[in-house]
Amino acid sequence: MSARPPPPPRPSADARGGPGRGGGAVRGRRGLTRREREREREPERAGGEQDAPGPPGPPAAPSPPPARPRRGPPAGPMEEMEEELKCPVCGSFYREPILLPCSHNLCQACARNILVQTPESESPRSRRASGSGASDYDYLDLDKMSLYSEADSGYGSYGGFASAPTTPSQKSPNGVRVFPPAMPPPAAHLSPALAPVPRNSCITCPQCHRSLILDDRGLRGFPKNRVLEGVIDRYQQSKAAALKCQLCEKAPKEATVMCEQCDVFYCDPCRLRCHPPRGPLAKHRLVPPAQGRVSRRLSPRKVSTCTDHELENHSMYCVQCKMPVCYQCLEEGKHSNHEVKALGAMWKLHKSQLSQALNGLSDRAKEAKEFLVQLRNMVQQIQENSVEFEACLVAQCDALIDALNRRKAQLLARVNKEHEHKLKVVRDQISHCTVKLRQTTGLMEYCLEVIKENDPSGFLQISDALIRRVHLTEDQWGKGTLTPRMTTDFDLSLDNSPLLQSIHQLDFVQMKASPPVPATPILQLEECCTHNSSATLSWKQPPLSTVPAEGYILELDDGNGGQFREVYVGKETMCTVDGLHFNSTYNARIKAFNKAGVSQYSKTLVLQTPEVAWFAFDPGSAHSDIIFSNDNLTVTCSSYDDRVVLGKTGFSKGVHYWELTVDRYDNHPDPAFGVARIDVMKDVMLGKDDKAWAMYVDNNRSWFMHNNSHTNRTEGGIAKGATVGVLLDLNRKTLTFFINDEQQGPIAFENVDGLFFPAVSLNRNVQVTLHTGLPVPDFYSSRASIA
Repeated sequence: MSARPPPPPRPSADARGGPGRGGGAVRGRRGLTRREREREREPERAGGEQDAPGPPGPPAAPSPPPARPRRGPPAGPMEEMEEELKCPVCGSFYREPILLPCSHNLCQACARNILVQTPESESPRSRRASGSGASDYDYLDLDKMSLYSEADSGYGSYGGFASAPTTPSQKSPNGVRVFPPAMPPPAAHLSPALAPVPRNSCITCPQCHRSLILDDRGLRGFPKNRVLEGVIDRYQQSKAAALKCQLCEKAPKEATVMCEQCDVFYCDPCRLRCHPPRGPLAKHRLVPPAQGRVSRRLSPRKVSTCTDHELENHSMYCVQCKMPVCYQCLEEGKHSNHEVKALGAMWKLHKSQLSQALNGLSDRAKEAKEFLVQLRNMVQQIQENSVEFEACLVAQCDALIDALNRRKAQLLARVNKEHEHKLKVVRDQISHCTVKLRQTTGLMEYCLEVIKENDPSGFLQISDALIRRVHLTEDQWGKGTLTPRMTTDFDLSLDNSPLLQSIHQLDFVQMKASPPVPATPILQLEECCTHNSSATLSWKQPPLSTVPAEGYILELDDGNGGQFREVYVGKETMCTVDGLHFNSTYNARIKAFNKAGVSQYSKTLVLQTPEVAWFAFDPGSAHSDIIFSNDNLTVTCSSYDDRVVLGKTGFSKGVHYWELTVDRYDNHPDPAFGVARIDVMKDVMLGKDDKAWAMYVDNNRSWFMHNNSHTNRTEGGIAKGATVGVLLDLNRKTLTFFINDEQQGPIAFENVDGLFFPAVSLNRNVQVTLHTGLPVPDFYSSRASIA
């Protein structure tokens, strides 16, 4: 069971702002000043369609929004923008809006109302001091940065004090869940921004449920959204409704005068009662309401000031923090390592970016309007086709004997059901697109109004969020959104050829042929490429294709002009094929399929793999003692025992040559160089098992080794700075080694066939660097051509 929120307190009798001070502000009903009443009546002056909420305070029980009267024609752009201008908590137009770090807005009074005070024992400071584990408030960030609530619905409870039971969240008039306050409201003589904020206060955005712990500045730490205030002012001034009195108790009467000093609209009875022409009030100037509206419109805009230094104006813009700053902020070093640019330049840049984003969204809105016209035409066409189909069906059924009439009624019911189904699908799509288009148009109009603002810092406070919203809305009009979900044709036909004794078997047969196969896919040549032994291919359906494809089949030949084979089957439109031969030519083709069958093959694409391979050592398959550096081109070892490391690329065809430079050679070790299978032993010298073919060498001589068999001792060793070359000729199936550009011994191994990876084994006394992408030595190429 939860306690109800306490009722809002009444202002004290000695609160400031009586008739004799504050420029003639007079107290009206319930102890409010006239300026407070003016803010309360602003939604009524804007259109009179929505009741203004009471003074700021915790609502006892949020009531559902009043039912709106049904409108005839669709709302204009300004009406569609109205939802952008309403507070998610109170449901009324924003009053003194503040900008939260999540880019959402709140009325200043509403922000005060949804503050939550956490117990001192659960505060971030006490948790850091005590080192306690998980608690009910773990989702609040310890470093005063915001986090998302774990509950997507925004429902939560907080226990502010031992005597106060937890209170569940409530709903605002527009359906957004908000949190009730856990502390007393501010005193009546203090504004919501100036009233003290209790320690450990937290505010949760009612739209994205992002929580933020307030610092010592309280709500003053949030910037005021003056751009939004300006848009609301223009929106309300565009309304043609008559100005209402701001002091009438129940039904506001039409205002007859406005006091320029009090800035309040009066009807005749309220003017005589609350603004008598005597005393200090006799010097006030009363003007007609229309003139007063103009004077309000022409009132100068407040100068933008820094939230941290209220006496300083914004003059620069921090690119990293994405916020306007003043010179004092820069002098204090808060943005010392950040990129700072001129306020005016960034203002123009962000305006330009928002305008460019709106261009794309405007095109989407235009397409949506045309699509809605198409859907409405489909409704009429479905109606006409339905009438025609029913008439044909009735004509066929009337030609049959009386026994056919019962079956005719069943068939008509089938047609009507199909008819209603088609209409329902199309109308649902019309409704969905209408709502989305209205939201898009409202956002466009709001952005256009924001662009008209001449306040750079205020604009920059919201421009990033608006640009993201515009791009997100444009993406929502993506592929498939503007495609009809239902056809206008009825794919049923009545076959009246059976005999009368088979009337009970009458049923619809499909009038149209089976669904067609998808169109032939198109290979996107600009996105197809090869790299080492891999090839990446991309394809798409033709732009005018209306038959969807359920998947694609990619085929490649063997690189020698042989038969094609399937290498990929799936729904993706991009695929990378690995394990191809170097210096080979492959042919690729693609086809699409669905339940009806398979499309024709696309045009054949010819792919040429590179002649030489560029690769590095592979950390994923190496022994854990191997140490990598230089982008995995240089290796050494942390152990005194020999450890094996492989290259990333495997070879199964062609001639390949790579070299290794000896960067460090201490205490005369005997590293081994060669090739190996992927599953070679990694904790012994290369060549000890039957999965490696290697040459191990010291400072004086070398040996060839495979399966722990040592052969062909050859004089000549290595030292620091030496170069070891490895030549793998898979065309002749041989492996040859070189030291300092001279062949070391005879051909080391013959009949080498299969998939091989470059390999090295070494210990901590040796460090080598790999060099790849090298051509085959000239003398070997000439020798091979003679052979």
